[in-house]
Amino acid sequence: MTFCYLAAFNWWLLLCPWTLSHDWQMGSVPLITSGWDPRNLLTCAAFGALLVLCYRFIADLEVQKHTPAVIGVLLMVLPFVPASNLLVTVGFVIAERVLYIPSVGSVIITAYGVQLMWCSKPGTKVYLAIGLAVLAASGVARTHRRNAEWRDRATLLRADLVTLPQNAKLHYNLANFLRETEQQDSAIKHYKEALRLWPSYASAHNNIGTLVSGMENAEHHFLQAIKFNKYHVNAHYNLGKLYKKSGRMQQAVTMLEKCIWLQPRFVQAHVELLSLKTENEKQRILRRLVDLEPSNWEHYVLYGDWLRSRGLPAPAAKYYLEATRLSFRYRGAERNVRADLITFRYTALMYRSLGQKSRTLQLLTRWHTWRRGWPSAAAAHMYLRDWRLKMELEGRAQLYSKAVSPTKSTKCFDHTQLAVGSKEERIPQNEEKNKTVDTKSAIKTSSDKKDSDNRSCGTKKRNLSVSSQIKTTHNKSEIGLKDKKCTLHRKDKKKGNGVIANIGAPLAEHILMKTY
Repeated sequence: MTFCYLAAFNWWLLLCPWTLSHDWQMGSVPLITSGWDPRNLLTCAAFGALLVLCYRFIADLEVQKHTPAVIGVLLMVLPFVPASNLLVTVGFVIAERVLYIPSVGSVIITAYGVQLMWCSKPGTKVYLAIGLAVLAASGVARTHRRNAEWRDRATLLRADLVTLPQNAKLHYNLANFLRETEQQDSAIKHYKEALRLWPSYASAHNNIGTLVSGMENAEHHFLQAIKFNKYHVNAHYNLGKLYKKSGRMQQAVTMLEKCIWLQPRFVQAHVELLSLKTENEKQRILRRLVDLEPSNWEHYVLYGDWLRSRGLPAPAAKYYLEATRLSFRYRGAERNVRADLITFRYTALMYRSLGQKSRTLQLLTRWHTWRRGWPSAAAAHMYLRDWRLKMELEGRAQLYSKAVSPTKSTKCFDHTQLAVGSKEERIPQNEEKNKTVDTKSAIKTSSDKKDSDNRSCGTKKRNLSVSSQIKTTHNKSEIGLKDKKCTLHRKDKKKGNGVIANIGAPLAEHILMKTY
């Protein structure tokens, strides 16, 4: 009786498509268990109308006076028979999609009936016109409203729940959406409503187990899901992770192995099982992971880590290099930087531990080439040379920056102090600088005497000619060969107190003589 009612209900949807839903499962249409059910009247009316149409169809085969009616009946009945559950059982209760072609037959029959009434009963034209206008307006309004309900997933689910509040599948789907949008409390509420309407709903038990607080509640729902569906892979996997988190390792291994037995290509179960197995058993799982997903670079990194921990650097470098290659081949827009950086780092560290510095440098060159989008390695080498020159110039700039706020010295400087030499040439200068620090105390004791000497030296400088006042001291012929110094400084040199400070990067005021 229920199957017959479903066929009649589809016919009613053709006449009045008001109760619409994208999912008609799990309690959407209650079973008819009694002959006194009022819904049987709709079934009788639908099949009675179908019998009348079939009679007119058979009677018109010879005279062919009602060809539109024949075509309409064929389009309405024949496409619907395979989905009617009358000949074969199908996997759905009601599906609006199977009414697309039958709706064409229904429109043809309706239009043909209006035409007959329009011609045979002229007095009913006004009523027919009003009826057609109301029918068209209601159809347009219902289409506009349904299009608004199909705007997004949440709107569709909420609208269908208003139509079918007894549908457990709709509550389950809405709970899944709420869980994905981080609305945990509302999701748990709809999961519980789905379980109230359908207590043996295994997937609802599994999903609510991932949200409820407390390991005991979660374990209860996972066990219920396995009870109602012993082949539920996700329930076994989630229960195994729960046992692992709570420290029940043996039970976790059992559940994860059962999960792999149910679905041998379940990669996540292999990954979780990897941390629970011994070192000797890990190799088999790692090989299985590589076989299941040969294009996943993370599995190669895991295998390389295991080989490195076992003291096998050469095979580990091979897997790291393969991970690097895969990270370039199967690059995604979201995880490309993370994948490439991790694989490059592991590969470079392994090459460096093996002492293969040239290959490490080559790998880093390739990394810079790819990250900057260069077409060839020649551009990368030019970049490295530019980078080396930049580093050298930055080192020289650091030397010059030490003289940003220098103390004004009374010493005359030699041009050889202005050169920035190599590391070996700066070593004796640093030693001389240390000696200078040791003599600071001696210099301090004679500061009063030097002040008076400086004043006398300044008096002599005031008598210099104009040309000598602006002459620079970085001329080699004037300083290096003639060795011109003031008389006071010659006396200081004879006394041994004139230690010239080692200034690695003087400013312009040290290069030019002061003028008065």
